[in-house]
Amino acid sequence: MSELRDLYQEVILDHSKRPRNFRVIDDASHSAKGHNPLCGDRLSLTLKVEDDRIADAAFQGDGCAISKASASIMTDAIKGHSVAEARQLFGTMHDMLTGKGEVELPEEFDKLAVFGGVRDYPVRVKCATLPWHTMVAALDGAAQPAKTE
Repeated sequence: MSELRDLYQEVILDHSKRPRNFRVIDDASHSAKGHNPLCGDRLSLTLKVEDDRIADAAFQGDGCAISKASASIMTDAIKGHSVAEARQLFGTMHDMLTGKGEVELPEEFDKLAVFGGVRDYPVRVKCATLPWHTMVAALDGAAQPAKTE
């Protein structure tokens, strides 16, 4: 189990230090801001949705390693998927992060499993869920920043 935990930490650190999709989509169709007042994480998320599919996803912001890694892995995971699939994945991730039973991720989303251990650290759950709440806010066209409260 220690080797698996080390691998998960390595993946999170890699995505934190070298986040994927860390940019702004100039012709985004959806956008939202997110803020975790508990620790100060802030992010802006831009999405390009075409024909009910997320063609592109990107983020910018400042935050802890968990928040940045979550945004990086999330933007990779939702690209190419339908809006409905992205919303369903939000539910799955939220359940996994908040410890609501055993969650089985589809194989194509296996990278998201690195956040499974976050639920053991309640303060960090909000860090990991912020990008996901921000994605839903963007898809909903929310005017207010997404929060983890």
